[in-house]
Amino acid sequence: MSAREPRYEVPIGVEIATQWAWRMVVIAAAGLGIFWLLRFFSEVTVPLAVGLLGTALTIGAVDWLDRRGLPRVAATFVVVLTMLLGFAGLIVLVGAQLAGQFDDLRAQVIEGIDQVQDWAHDGPLQLSDNQLNTYVDKISDAIATFGRDGAVDKLAAVGTSLTHFLAGFFIALFASFFFLYEGDRIWAFFVLLFPKAARARVHSSGGAAWTSLTAFVRATVLVALTDAVFIALGAWALGVPLALAIGAIVFVGAFVPILGALLSGMVAVLVALVAQGPITALLMLLVVVLVQQLESHVLQPFLLGRFVAVHPLAIIIAIAAGVSISGVVGALVAVPTVACLNSVVRHLAEEAGTPFDDDGLPEDPAPDEPPGDGPEAGDVVAAEARAEETEES
Repeated sequence: MSAREPRYEVPIGVEIATQWAWRMVVIAAAGLGIFWLLRFFSEVTVPLAVGLLGTALTIGAVDWLDRRGLPRVAATFVVVLTMLLGFAGLIVLVGAQLAGQFDDLRAQVIEGIDQVQDWAHDGPLQLSDNQLNTYVDKISDAIATFGRDGAVDKLAAVGTSLTHFLAGFFIALFASFFFLYEGDRIWAFFVLLFPKAARARVHSSGGAAWTSLTAFVRATVLVALTDAVFIALGAWALGVPLALAIGAIVFVGAFVPILGALLSGMVAVLVALVAQGPITALLMLLVVVLVQQLESHVLQPFLLGRFVAVHPLAIIIAIAAGVSISGVVGALVAVPTVACLNSVVRHLAEEAGTPFDDDGLPEDPAPDEPPGDGPEAGDVVAAEARAEETEES
């Protein structure tokens, strides 16, 4: 037996850790590359994401009209036109209420400022008239300076943002139309880009993700509508101005789960504080909190159900990550992205033979088939024994 070359042994723990480490580095690099590309092409990717969400919401209506004998292109036109009218109606509703109650709200704001000055003068702060005038002058100078400095740059920035918004709006509109009209053909072309051996799993995984996305979007719309109705009714009952506009803001904000309705509800609290005083603001805050409790403990579990089984902690982390990556748009698409990824992972694991229980956890193997006792494990053990015998000889 010839002497073997001396070998410097690496502890098994270090070897396993390094193998995990380089794989995690590759995964992290790929993820960062994807995020960079999405942000670099955000003027295209964001409208496409919005169009995909709108398609998930309205595809059922197009399919229903198609089954009733209406040509699919006509059904798509009807649904897209309805979406446009609904969006325009929401803007007109908010604009009309702001125009109708702006003067009253401005008078209430002025009165509220006077009350704050009286409280600062006669309350526990005991500020003098000179101190109050100094603070007021500083605030006025800051506002005036903000309005003068860089006015041209601000106008140019507003114009650029408006141009980007309009371009993104039309991209989302056309994307929604073609997704609704011939989404199956677009998806088939996308699947053909993958190797032939992977196409079946890509297609089935896409179906699982689409089912999860449609369930999420429809449930979110119902949750947002419920939040908007109850908070608007609470504002109307308390005499808070702009109740309908507040409801519209809450409806849009509620598309960010958990945090959206709470933050948009704070608008109602601020309006109540300015218009009606601290007591009404506290009552409005109580209404917002009660609506949030209704959403968290009744609406979200009941409506989302098992289709979008994402833990609330995962939702919070996803929203925080989305905000840090792409601001409001990231918060909007973070949760549906996590829901789709969760559905795809579960689907692939079930195809691989890993069943899940009602809580979404992998089921334990049957007692008569303990892990590691199958023929494959026996073959591995025998192979290792033969390798050891060869090394000893």
